[in-house]
Amino acid sequence: MNKFFPEIKKNFGFGCMRFPMKGGKVDLEQTRQMVDLFMESGFNFFDTAHGYLNGQSETALKECLTSRYPRESYVLSDKLTHGLFTKSPEGIRQFFDNQLQACGVDYFDFYMMHAQNGDFFKEFKECEAYETAFALKAEGKIRHVGISFHDRAEVLEQILSEYPQIELVIMQFNYADWEDAGVQSRLCYQTCERHNVPIAVMEPVKGGSLAHLPKEARDILDALTPGAAVKPSAASYAIRFAASFPNNIVVLSGVSSLEQMRDNLGFMKDFKPLSQEEFAAIDKVRGIFRSLGLIQCTACRYCTDGCPMNIPIPDLFADLNAKEVFHNWNSKWYYDVHVQQRGKAGDCIECGQCESVCPQKLPIIDLLKKVSKAFD
Repeated sequence: MNKFFPEIKKNFGFGCMRFPMKGGKVDLEQTRQMVDLFMESGFNFFDTAHGYLNGQSETALKECLTSRYPRESYVLSDKLTHGLFTKSPEGIRQFFDNQLQACGVDYFDFYMMHAQNGDFFKEFKECEAYETAFALKAEGKIRHVGISFHDRAEVLEQILSEYPQIELVIMQFNYADWEDAGVQSRLCYQTCERHNVPIAVMEPVKGGSLAHLPKEARDILDALTPGAAVKPSAASYAIRFAASFPNNIVVLSGVSSLEQMRDNLGFMKDFKPLSQEEFAAIDKVRGIFRSLGLIQCTACRYCTDGCPMNIPIPDLFADLNAKEVFHNWNSKWYYDVHVQQRGKAGDCIECGQCESVCPQKLPIIDLLKKVSKAFD
């Protein structure tokens, strides 16, 4: 049983951002089958947001879940999304009420401040978004208040320190990002641990990137099950990695087909944490990724201290690595987060200060040009 939230039955959740589509609309028939299989397997956590699928995610849940199952049988998380509500307590309440109606419920089990980073956190504070959510909780319309998070660990530390009432953090967590300078999965995980705030994992398969590995990496994982007629999927190792950390109470998988749902449930229904041998294999896979032409930045940040243009150089190098090696769908999103109120790669004036202090002797100026070409 979940030690933080007993209502969450198991440690696997249905991320509702990638429902199957047909002709530009959610394929409701297949989605119903996915929901039914998920519930029949003993799982009950669903996570959505108004912006997912241009508003169709919430209404699809009403058609496929909330109108078909008793309210107490599932746990539903929704989000307050930047740019979709009028910036006032009254505007937030109106947006919230519309979400309840779209989902067909009269309360949310979890309500998250969406995509929090340094700039969005400031905006949410200014319009009293956190305070409004806590008031809605006191009124019984929200059971638990949390955040979804996309930024550095120091920003997460600020948010959790200023709002100790936060009960859950949804954050990106996967084995490729464990030591990533931009995502900082390990540091963010440790920040939540210090504050005794549990985590719901998003992007455990890094937008699908870890489901399709280079042959050398795939061979390492296949060697874990010699003689097996059917090898565990690469995605199974990624999801089980995320679920093997004690503070990660639920791992969200954005499945987009009944086949993917069956695969996920096959190894999560009777979940077993990764063994030491499997952790060692995952570390070898990470080593292969590091060898695939990545910018070998260690994120020491000597380069940023004296940068006259305030360019977050290590973060931008991490974004380019994600784009080129993993073809990650949200690398541009992370780039935009990292350059908010800071310098873009194209702002470099080629003063050379960064290169003079780089312990790795990286050609930073030329690399920033490459980053700028990819993102600016």
